[in-house]
Amino acid sequence: MSDQMPDSAPQFLTVGEGEAAREIAMLVRPAQAGNGAPALVWLSGYRSDMSGTKAVELDGLAAELGLACIRLDYSGHGLSGGSFGDGTISRWLEEALAVIRHVAPDRVILVGSSMGGWIALRLAQELARQGGVTLDGPKLAGMVLIAPAPDFTSELIEPNLKAKERKSLAERGYFEERSQYSPEPNIYTRALIEDGRKNRVLDGIIETGCPVHILQGMKDTDVPHAHAMKLAEHLPADDVVLTFVRDGDHRLSRPGDIALLLSAVKGIIRSSTNRQMPV
Repeated sequence: MSDQMPDSAPQFLTVGEGEAAREIAMLVRPAQAGNGAPALVWLSGYRSDMSGTKAVELDGLAAELGLACIRLDYSGHGLSGGSFGDGTISRWLEEALAVIRHVAPDRVILVGSSMGGWIALRLAQELARQGGVTLDGPKLAGMVLIAPAPDFTSELIEPNLKAKERKSLAERGYFEERSQYSPEPNIYTRALIEDGRKNRVLDGIIETGCPVHILQGMKDTDVPHAHAMKLAEHLPADDVVLTFVRDGDHRLSRPGDIALLLSAVKGIIRSSTNRQMPV
């Protein structure tokens, strides 16, 4: 039944070929029969996965409303195969795009947290580019971004690198940083940073062609709220709502934060339904 949590039965999709092949885990909730609303797509942050609080709450909303919901773990994360150290924005973007194309919903609402916000913005560009070429694939109905971190490698990490971190990158190909959320350190590789430069979105106008709702904590020590304001400036053609949570941190996982997230998603669903109706 569609109101049962599908956590016990992940599906796996092989992405890439040869030595680059990896098994990507996904949890797919089908829509209730006759429900034509867009599918919700969850995009996790760096070192996070599809079983986190916000991801599970989003799936619960989908169950309540009879919507399809797609969650995935990037390679090196959660239940997916592949090495975390091989991860780059391009690689994780390829996996998210492959999962969406495999499930093949008609329309999607992308819900991205932190780095998942960057992946969402790049997905919007790729879906528009590929759709323009092939005239198929899902259409983007909206986007909800939670503490989005587009271009975080070049905007937030590189300018603040200490001498010892630069030395570690040059000599070992990575550096470590203490994590607030895990006993294991965050690892940032040279490949991730170099690839990040190729995936920049804050270097021109971003055209998503859909409404965008950004949720940002003002006490976020990982992604400053000025970064969300900068992103909004790069979305001049879109209907953008920017909600600041005065005492919110980076995770925005408290009950009140979750209520804001679900409300934002419902708002995008309503606007997508209205746009589908004849004028």
